[in-house]
Amino acid sequence: MHQLKSAVHAEIEIKKSRFLGQLYPIFSRAEARALLTEIRAQHPNAVHVCWALLCEGDSGLDDDGEPSGTAAKPMYNVLVHKDLFNVLAVVVRYWGGTKLGAGGLTRAYGQAISDAFKNAELIPIEVLSEIQLSVNFSDESSLRRLCENHLGQILDAQYNDRAILNIQLKASEIERFYEEAHNLLRGDIQRLSPEL
Repeated sequence: MHQLKSAVHAEIEIKKSRFLGQLYPIFSRAEARALLTEIRAQHPNAVHVCWALLCEGDSGLDDDGEPSGTAAKPMYNVLVHKDLFNVLAVVVRYWGGTKLGAGGLTRAYGQAISDAFKNAELIPIEVLSEIQLSVNFSDESSLRRLCENHLGQILDAQYNDRAILNIQLKASEIERFYEEAHNLLRGDIQRLSPEL
């Protein structure tokens, strides 16, 4: 899975209609709404501003008056096919005087986003996960150093008869981290289930 490093744009013309394809890195629906308001203000003479949003916990599609399924859905399909996330795809359409039909619209909106994607620089998304570990007080500093070496973050520490640390790491590092911690602390470590 990837996200955009920065916004990218492309323009295509089909039968005198202009389609301005735009991709933006986005992290919330509120951020997307604000950006869409700005884009509409920049293009007051556009007939349609269609969009597709893919971000954690909040995605959406809007054909903005185009026939249902002919604008946002093909844009969304490009995002999914390209394995993009945390992205807002927007196509601004200026009417050219000739109807394109459902198939023509579907191709035009998909192509506008595909062409914008050609200019994109992508960043791999690292999925984070949590692990909760119980250790002796005397081993806590060693576990903290190991956590730093793995670029992990201590989210929480609790102290009872042992130190309990909630640690956030890249999901791909969790098992290797636990194995190293187990070896470092000579097996005197307990993996707990984080409380939900």
